Order: sequence, then C-alpha cells, then structure tokens
Amino acid sequence: MTFRHDFKRLALVASEGERAQKAVRDLADAEDWVPLDEADAVVVLGGDGFMLHTLHDMLDSGRLIPAFGMNRGTVGFLMNRFGTESGLRDRINTCRSFSVSPLLMEATTQDGRKHIFRAINEVSLLRETRQTAKIEVTVNGKVRIEELFCDGILVATPAGSTAYNLSANGPILPLDSNMLALTPISPFRPRRWRGAILPDFSQITLRVLEPTKRPVAVVADQKELRDIADVQLRIDPETVLTLLFDPGHSLDERIVTEQFIA
Repeated sequence: MTFRHDFKRLALVASEGERAQKAVRDLADAEDWVPLDEADAVVVLGGDGFMLHTLHDMLDSGRLIPAFGMNRGTVGFLMNRFGTESGLRDRINTCRSFSVSPLLMEATTQDGRKHIFRAINEVSLLRETRQTAKIEVTVNGKVRIEELFCDGILVATPAGSTAYNLSANGPILPLDSNMLALTPISPFRPRRWRGAILPDFSQITLRVLEPTKRPVAVVADQKELRDIADVQLRIDPETVLTLLFDPGHSLDERIVTEQFIA
C-alpha cells in the first residue's frame, strides 16, 4: 500500500547535541524551512528524549503537527535514519503515520494541590528515600492490590512500552493493541506479582500509603512532582499526536523486532 501526504511547509528543530547541530548545517539548503508555527510538519533532529521534548512543546502550545524524526542521538527508537540525500520532502510525504494519544495524569500532592500533566511514554511512581514505597492499586474503581511494597510502579503506553517499562521487565505492547502496561518496579510484596496488561480505556488510581514514612515522587515523561498523595491516570483520546516513519521502518515493526532481541 502506498502512503502519500502533501506537506508543503516544513520546519526543522534540533537538540543542542553536536551531531544534531551538524545535521542542521547539512540540511540547511535541503528545504525552504519555515518557522514551527507556520509548518505543516516538523523534522526533528536528535534522539528519543528530544523527540519527546518536541511533542510536549506541541502539547503545551496546542498546535499538533506531524513529526518526522531523524536519529542524531543515541537509541533513536522514535526516529528514522538520518540522511542528507536529495528528495527529503518526497521521503516525508511517502511516510507512514502513527497516531498516539497520551496518558492524562492528575496528581495530588500531600498539601492537597492538584497537578495535571500528559505523558507520551509513561507515568512512574518512585520512592524518594531508602524506605520502600507502599502503594494501593485501584483499577476502574476496584482496589486490585491493597498494599504493594516496591521501589515504584509505572503505567506505559504502547509507544513507551519499550522504554523504562521494558527495563522494569514489563511487556512490550504492539501499537494496535489498545492496551496499557501496569508494571511494578522491584516489587517486594506481593512477591509474585509482575504487573498487568489493561485495556486503554481503564481508569487507574495509585494511592500512596504511609506517605510521611515512605514518600513517593511521580514522573510523567520529563516532569517530576514530589510528595505525592495519589495519582489518577487514563488515556486522553481527544489529544492525538502523529509520528511519521519511513515505509518498512515504522514504529510497530520496531516493537515487533524488539521482542526478538536477546
């Protein structure tokens, strides 16, 4: 099947890394680049962290345009290969698009203040001190685990399932699975619980028990809050981000490939 877009105005953004800045110079004459707020799509130079940063900037601005990443970072799971060959616009216009909706997190801190963040990869609760965290896990209004003793717990989207979630021995989720991974981080009790795979319409509440003795922080992608009382999580279906991938190198194929890497 042939995919064809019609992006006429392209923007170029890059991380501050040396490789990314060199790529900016290499691509300076490849297109008539326009400012980001005038573009139909954006070319992102850097690694996965900078791609997440760019997507969050779009979430904050409310202007969600497709993003085509080229890897000038380290892992580059969300990126395409870098190239300076001619025909960049045609390459982008024949990309496959992948839509992702972020997690919507409402966190309440111990002083009663509420904070709302969105996460594209995952939301992680992490102990702040040497004391093990103690967390109550509720899904769809029903308490599933009364007391989880652990270093932490995370909720990952399919796009984020190969990141921190995989490092914590969580499952890799295919992009079309419409699932979320609920994964404990170094669980102590219940000792045999290794997490759950939940439908992405699930409502998840994580409540911190004994917060004075066992303080917990929460991290939503790149934003952190400390001294958490509870966190409520759900997918935000009304917010849609679009990633562009070269044919044969789309994110769903990378997720399948990742499961066969020893």
